[in-house]
Amino acid sequence: MYHEEKTFRLRVTLEASFPDDYDGEEDESNWIREWESRIKPHLIKSVFDCLRQQRGWSSHIRNRGLSPTDEIEIVVSKDFSKPAPLDFER
Repeated sequence: MYHEEKTFRLRVTLEASFPDDYDGEEDESNWIREWESRIKPHLIKSVFDCLRQQRGWSSHIRNRGLSPTDEIEIVVSKDFSKPAPLDFER
């Protein structure tokens, strides 16, 4: 079967600023834990909610060996080898 692929990246860079007298680990990286536990799961859920609404497309997470704290790859695919579903909304 013939296969084509294209990569699109949406990169999120996390930054935190602290006062000049900050000693490094005072906050115990709470800002990173907030991202991992609350913001990132909500963002990923929102992405999949949007993708599920796209008829004829499927999506899933692919693990390429990197930690999910560093990268989450989402594969979005369309299979043209199957007949197109009937669209009664036209």
